[in-house]
Amino acid sequence: MKADLQHYLDQARDALLWKLEGLREYDLRRPLTPTGTNLLGLVKHCAMVDSGYLGGCFGMPFTHPHLPDPEAPDYAPDDDLWVRADEPTAAIVDLFTRSRAHATATLAALPLTATGSVPWWGERGRSVTLHRLAIHTFYDLDRHAGQADILREAIDGAAGLQAGNSNLPDGVDRTAHRAKVEAAARAAE
Repeated sequence: MKADLQHYLDQARDALLWKLEGLREYDLRRPLTPTGTNLLGLVKHCAMVDSGYLGGCFGMPFTHPHLPDPEAPDYAPDDDLWVRADEPTAAIVDLFTRSRAHATATLAALPLTATGSVPWWGERGRSVTLHRLAIHTFYDLDRHAGQADILREAIDGAAGLQAGNSNLPDGVDRTAHRAKVEAAARAAE
């Protein structure tokens, strides 16, 4: 069971990192939704999720100079969802890579029945198993990898789980398909 959890966690993490490949700094950081969602911010957020749920919640804290500290007096609630101009992309990727390794080590070191505590969940977070938090972390990572999929497609049309695998049917004229979908939406209105 641990091997399956680790496999899917790694698959989501790999997909998220692939979405950064080959893009210029502006495209990595620019907000592409009304709420400000951006690719590099998703990577920073997922590093915080990994290090929190699969580290800190089990008494195995993780530190990194680019990991936002919710206890800092100048912390704002969305500080993990965007990247300042003075934070290099390489530093955020390093944060993600190191927090991933830390989370992987936690999952390897503890039994799935190990209990941790999630302080920000209140009473229901007092005694939570590693199994539950690994699933929670996968769910969060996969959700954000899906968001990154859409953001990347909006930037340059790249889609899919990994480079060279769009997960879209072959032989479909995407321009014609989009036009057909648009026409159906207009006709339904």
